[in-house]
Amino acid sequence: MYVEETIEKYEKYLNPSVARLFRFMGLASVETKAEGWIITDSDGREFIDCLGGYGMFCLGHRHPKVVEAVKGALDSIPMCGEILFNRPMADLAERLAEITPGSLQYSFFVNSGTEAVEGALKIARLATGRKKYIAAKNAFHGKTYGSLTATGRDLFRKPFEPLLQNFTHVEFGNIAALEAAIDNETAAVILEPVQGEGGIIVPPDGYLAAVRALCDKTGVLLIADEVQTGIGRTGKWFGVDHEGVTPDIMALAKALGGGIMPIGSFTATPEVWAGLIESPFLHTSTFGGNQMACVAGLATLKVIEEEDLLNRGALAGAYLKKGLEEIQKDYPLVIKEVRGRGMMIGIELTKEGAGGMLMSLMIDSNILIAYTLNNPKVIRMEPPLIMPIEVIDQVLIAFRNAIQQINAVIEEL
Repeated sequence: MYVEETIEKYEKYLNPSVARLFRFMGLASVETKAEGWIITDSDGREFIDCLGGYGMFCLGHRHPKVVEAVKGALDSIPMCGEILFNRPMADLAERLAEITPGSLQYSFFVNSGTEAVEGALKIARLATGRKKYIAAKNAFHGKTYGSLTATGRDLFRKPFEPLLQNFTHVEFGNIAALEAAIDNETAAVILEPVQGEGGIIVPPDGYLAAVRALCDKTGVLLIADEVQTGIGRTGKWFGVDHEGVTPDIMALAKALGGGIMPIGSFTATPEVWAGLIESPFLHTSTFGGNQMACVAGLATLKVIEEEDLLNRGALAGAYLKKGLEEIQKDYPLVIKEVRGRGMMIGIELTKEGAGGMLMSLMIDSNILIAYTLNNPKVIRMEPPLIMPIEVIDQVLIAFRNAIQQINAVIEEL
């Protein structure tokens, strides 16, 4: 009764299409509990979470140290009155200045990744006085108007056109195309260090460094959208760290709250931040930087260091990727390519129709995976950084069995 009532409320008050999709995928139950890498539904069924909240659950579900920190804030002052100083927000800003590369120093806190991108786009225009932006084709930066304009898929953009003006999209990884698009009115280039929703696309070696050099040459700001790649997801604190690149502005969210609280931020150099120092109320947020979110962020960063999760995530991701590559070699008719960094892995299938079957078979094995939004041929795996090797082995066994079944019918898909 509880499950049916929940589904009926989805159909009546949320979105009936979502309810139908969940039913079709064999997910007609309700999340009731989660801990570590396990999600338990209303029937007591336990799922191994290889989706990780689309990158949010870097520490797994309900990490006790983050839960404890948030409970402490709840018992003292959960929300800031914004009249007096907010110590947790100041502490988190300091910590981000310490772990972000180069001279990134000042931060503004928001509640989501798309808000972080919106703030980054605004401050780039404020700092340069220029009006144009360049983003990558197939990129995903969010679905509010500014971030949606930067997003590089027409499926999401077309229904809401006309969007903001002065955005150009170029091929990701093509430095010549980027150079050709820049002119003296270009304020910023915005890029994901690894394209997430675009299909877990890792750029060619040296691309990010070349973009940085090109931006320096032309006086254009570089915005790194680290909403999905940041906070250890790729095996380093940030995706740009793989090439030693310092952006002028960095957007964060998802994993920053440790899977406990929603929080995002945009962080910039003093030069870029000068306009907000002169006029600090040009950009504000009622809930951004609230105490519960900031203590969750602080606890998350502390846990990552104390539990050596950058190294552990890198090693676990390499192990998972190697296992998937071995399956790809055995079933090239089903899997075109396996790619990724750290615990951010994409499996590109040879046929779009194989994706739904693969998800269903993995759900039957009590393992959660999903498509990337911009490329339905790509199945993503973004497990918690804490997932042990023996659990990854379970995932690989189930994945091989699923691919074997798909291989038998691939010509019919």
